[in-house]
Formats: sequence, structure tokens, C-alpha cells
Amino acid sequence: MVRRRSLTPWWLALASAAAFAGGASAQGGPEPQETPSRSQGVVTPEHPIFGFQDQEPAPGEPDGPESPDGPAESEAGQAPATGPGGARGRSPRTYPQFLREARTDEGIFRVHRIDDAVFFEIPKAELGKDFLWVSQIKRTTLGAGYGGQAVADRVVRWERHDDKIFLKVVDFDMVADPSTPIARAVRDANVPTIVRAFNVLLSNPDGDPIINVTSLLAGDVPEFSPRQRLGARGLDQSRSYLEKVVAFPENINVQVTQTYTAGAGEGAARGRGGLRGSGGTVVMFHSLIKLPEEPMMPRLADARVGFFTTSMYDFGRDEPKAVERTYITRYRLEKQDPTAEVSDPVKPIVYYVDPATPAKLVPWIIKGVEEWQPAFEAAGFRNAIIAKEAPSKQQDPDWDPEDVRYSVIRWLPSTTENASGPHVHDPRSGEILEADVQMYHNVQNLVSMWYFTQVGALDPRAHKLPLPDDLTGRLVQFLVAHEIGHTLGFRHNMKASSLYTIEQIRDKDWVHRNGHTPSIMDYARFNYVAQPEDGIAVADLVPRVGPYDEFAVRWGYTPISGARTPDEERPTVDEWARVQDTNAYLRFTTDGETEGNPYPFDPGQETEAVGDIDATRATELGLKNLARVADLLIPATARSAHAYDTLREVYGRLVTQWRVELGHVVNVVGGVDSRELYVGQEGHRFAPVDKARQAAAVAFLLEHAFDMPAFLVDPDVLRRIEPTGAVARIRTAQNSLMNALLQSSRLDRMVEAAVIAPAT
Repeated sequence: MVRRRSLTPWWLALASAAAFAGGASAQGGPEPQETPSRSQGVVTPEHPIFGFQDQEPAPGEPDGPESPDGPAESEAGQAPATGPGGARGRSPRTYPQFLREARTDEGIFRVHRIDDAVFFEIPKAELGKDFLWVSQIKRTTLGAGYGGQAVADRVVRWERHDDKIFLKVVDFDMVADPSTPIARAVRDANVPTIVRAFNVLLSNPDGDPIINVTSLLAGDVPEFSPRQRLGARGLDQSRSYLEKVVAFPENINVQVTQTYTAGAGEGAARGRGGLRGSGGTVVMFHSLIKLPEEPMMPRLADARVGFFTTSMYDFGRDEPKAVERTYITRYRLEKQDPTAEVSDPVKPIVYYVDPATPAKLVPWIIKGVEEWQPAFEAAGFRNAIIAKEAPSKQQDPDWDPEDVRYSVIRWLPSTTENASGPHVHDPRSGEILEADVQMYHNVQNLVSMWYFTQVGALDPRAHKLPLPDDLTGRLVQFLVAHEIGHTLGFRHNMKASSLYTIEQIRDKDWVHRNGHTPSIMDYARFNYVAQPEDGIAVADLVPRVGPYDEFAVRWGYTPISGARTPDEERPTVDEWARVQDTNAYLRFTTDGETEGNPYPFDPGQETEAVGDIDATRATELGLKNLARVADLLIPATARSAHAYDTLREVYGRLVTQWRVELGHVVNVVGGVDSRELYVGQEGHRFAPVDKARQAAAVAFLLEHAFDMPAFLVDPDVLRRIEPTGAVARIRTAQNSLMNALLQSSRLDRMVEAAVIAPAT
């Protein structure tokens, strides 16, 4: 038998020695580097991943550290079988030897790196505890999403069984009080899924296990993978590598570059919404953060106040069926001085402004965040919500916008005209842990076009496009404030724009005090009902945080002293909600789990509407402003040495606005007014729109919707943008209005109203 020294270092055997099937090893890999700075983490971009086995080795592969002399091989070239004492019968290396070889980062877990391998040293106290694993795209290939987009967030636990550590995904859809008999059955019906299994390679003197997590962090784990979002077929490990792994007292951040393949013939088809060509490279960011040992006390949701929610079925309550417990999502705000009526919070809500944001817009974005401060003061919290510019690398080399500890207003290089405000919350309690507002670059164009077509006739600053910087900034502030509302837990309140009268939203003093809609969470844009003679200040044409928004903050965030459970809070929050009985401005109607409208038949729940308390009258006034804007089209869009592209775009937006406003009148016909009510409140939840109001809507449509609108067929405009097509464009809009008017569901409601209440 021939014995020879192994060229494989002992730590590679500790990492399970062999790689994936095929036997690739890390021999020939880069030499260990100098210990990096904390901002570099424990794995640097120069270290490609060789695919270390971090799970149970295949039969015949080593599962423990080797002797410094290397394994003995038989004359046939086969290593002897693993014995009970360790890999191939050898004793494991010691913990001090392991530390001498490793670069270590201290945090909630100790993170070790030896060349390309990454190890977690998990304190025994953290085993079995709840962690949240949040995965986001940090940087992406062209066409496949945008940086900052969420991929997944899951609650996980690390649990030890004998010499293995299991990473499990935990689900909280079913719960029961542990003291109830059914609790065991609930546990048996909701076993956490094991995502990965790891061999315990070594333990420290306190018995804390050490595992190799390299392939977990660099591989394609379905629960944390961007594959579905990217439309990818698979991960090419040879073109992927870990960039950094950094440990902090509360969390661990991982950044990894991964190259995904699109599959033959699929890249081109997905070019607009997925990988282009044969594949693409993205940078993934994973943040593993420990959830609070003591979950925040949740607050029960109420359909009369619009919050996003988290739900679970509670089988342990004394009810004849499983009770669905639905809690609102909100930040955890606690007073520094619980006895004070208004106090600074223990931990304020902080939003950072993305360094990629155009500099001229940064002050407006900060204003959009801090516009919510008065609402939180009404709930008892001073300086509860603040905005900051993100620190530079020099100021804080470890700051990262994807870090789950930071909420960030992202600025994305996208031609999409949109913005969104998602958040991540603790499913056990609804506590919002992190939120990111996503501002797509071209949303500036969208909001500018809305402003010009709706109120361009009321604001001299809008008589020329593009709009001036101060006006654009104010419009961006409005968008940010709306999206911040979502990140605070608030849903759209489409009912709000129908709660002020037409007279009120034309009263300059009223509008100055209250705005033209009670809620910035409505899809009420700009006050197109106002007329030039009303004298409304241009600053008051834009929505702002309103009375309903303040009410919702107070309802959801005000502490209730003495209450120890959500059920003990219920009488108080019910009493608060009943203020809507006497103050209609504070009402809300649920807009559905997916932003759809559960009551599309309610003409007071229109989107893109102002004054839909009387959509017919509001549209009559809105059409007058559209005709005035039509006269501005040519001078507003004229730019020397430019084509007529802007004129063409604005004209198209004008036609769209005409169709939208007339659509609000269509919904009066066969409409049903709705209101969220609970038991004990007087009145009906649903009431058909009275016959006279419906008849007036039909008469208005016959006069204004189905005749050719003269202001939309101005030859001076049309012959600059197209040789033909104007009549067809308007006819298409009219066909759409007629089809909506004759919907079978609308006719069914009219028949039912006649049967149930023939006198109405």
C-alpha cells in the first residue's frame, strides 16, 4: 500500500472535503487574503464559489476533518471508510486551530471564512428561535426587475438534532394556545419544512455548533430564490460567487452574485419582463434578522379603518369553529415617557433617501415623509417619523439599502410610470420591520401629465411643459407621502374622495384647511372640479395627508393603557371607529386584499376621481377644465427644434382623462351606495342610488359622452400629430362607455332594486 501526503488543507476536509458530484475541490483556488475590513465582509468578490458540500455527504465521502497528513488511500485509489472517530477514523481538529485558520466576524452568529468557505457558529441560545430571512434583488441584469425588489421573506428556525443542524421554514397560519388540548393537534398539522440539513463540523468550548453554509448562501434555494421573478431556468454555479457576509448584533447580511440561465429559445420571449438572451447575472441580498423574543402586542383589524393585515386561524378559542384572527400591520411605537400625552418614541420610524435620487428631488422626498409627523403627534408621538439622506461609504461603510434594518426610498432607473410602497412584517404580530418605497424614474412624467390635463388651466406654472422644478418636486412629494402611507400599514381609501361636497371642494377656505379629499390614500389626484373663478391657491390643488389619515394613525398607533391583549383593546378601538357615525369624513371602505374594489358598483368609490359624491356634477365641471386645457396644448408643448411627440402624448392623455371622468358618471347608473358598519350601528350597509340621480346621469351621458366633443377634434392640433385616427380614437372610448353602461351585472342590479324596493 502506498501512502502519500494530501495536497488538500485540513479545513477543506472540515468543510466536507468534496464538492458537488464530480469531485471538484478547492485546490488551486485563490490564496487566503488579508483580513478584510468589516465593509468587505468575510467573503470578497475575488473568491469564486467552488460549491462546497454543506449538507450530508454522499456515501463514501468524508463527513469530518482530516489528519494533517491527509487521508490514506488504497492501492486502488479509494479512501478507507469513515470511522466513528471522525473523517476516515481520524480525530477532529480543535476549535483553536479552526480559529487560527479563519477570519471571523462577530455578530448574532459568529461568521467564519476560510478562503471560499463560510461557516456559521450558532450560539445554543439562538437555536429554536424565530428569524426572518428577507431576500431582495440588489442589482440586476437589464430587463429583469429592479434593484431593491423583494423576492421572499420567510420565518426560519435553526434547530439541532444529534449531530445535525436543520434550517426550517415556520408557518403561522394555524395557532392555538399551548395550554389548550387542541394545541398538540395544531402542531402535528403544521410541521415546519426542513429547507436544509447541515453536519455539525465542530463545536466551540461552550458547545455552540459550527456548520458550513457556503452552498446555502451561494446556491439556489427555492424558498429564497429569485428564479421565478427572473423567469429563469437554473443557476450556473460556475458564474456565481459570494461577495460578502457581514454579521451584526441583530442580523447577518449576505451579498451574492448569481448567474441564471433562461433556457434555449426563452430569453428573447422574456426580454421585457425577464432574462434577455441566454441568461443574466443578478446580485442577491439576503438579510437574516432575529425576530423579537417578545412579539409586539397585535391590534385586531377593523373593516372600518383601512390597514393591511396579517391573519391566522386560532383553534384554541372557545368558539364552535376556528376563528380567523386578523391583525393590522404597523410599526412598533413606544413612548419614552408613557405618562406623557405626547412623547418622543423609544425608536422612531426612519426612512433613508436613496443616494441614486436626483439631488433636486431629495428635499421634496424628505418633506413627503415628514408630512405624516402631525398625524403621529395626534396619536401621542413627537418626532415619530423622520427622513434622512443615506450615509456615504465614508460615513458608514456597512450601510446597505437592502439591509432589513433600514427602510429606504429607492429611485429606480425604469421607464415604468409607477411607484409602490411594500413592507416586511412579523407574521406573528403584524409589526412592520422594514419598508421600501420604490420610485420609478418615469413616474415624474406620469404625475406631470396628470397635473397638466386635470388642473393645467388653474395653475399658470403648468402652462408650459416640462413643468418647473419646484412644481415637479411638489408633485413628487405628494407621491412619496402616498407611498409612505402604504409602508405605515395603510390601504387605499377610495371612499374618501366622495365624502366632501362639491361646494366644499370649490371653497378656497375649506380646501386650504382640509384639502379637496380627506385622505392622501385615495386615488384622488388634483382638484379638477375647481374652476378659475373659485380662486383656489395653486398650493391647494395637490392632495395632502388629511383628516382621515390622521384618524387612521390615531386609531392604529395610539397606545391603550391597561390593555394586555388585543381582545382587551377591542372595546376602545370600536368606540374610536364609531366616530365615523357623526363625522363622515373619517369613513373608509375596504378596497380588497389585492387593491381590487369589492364594491365596484359604488359610484362613491371611484379611482382617479374628485367629487364623486356627485359624479355627474363633478364631471360637468371637469369637462370645462379639459376644454380649457385643450386650448393650451400647442403653446404648452412647443419646443423649438423638437418633434411633435410631446403634443401627441399630451393629446392622448387628454382623451384618456375625458373617458375616465365620463366613466364615473356611468357608475351612477345601477349604482349602490355602500358603507362599512358593524353590529350596533344604525342604518344599512347598502342602498341603491335613487332613481332621479340615475336618470340625471343617463341624460348627462347622452349629451356629453355620445356626441363628438368639439375640443378633442381641433384640426390645429390633430394635423400636427397624425394624418387620420382621431374619430376612431374617440369612437373607441365611446364604445367602452356604452359597453360599461350595458353590463349585465349593472342591469341585474337595476332589476333587483326594482323588485326589492319598487317605490325607489
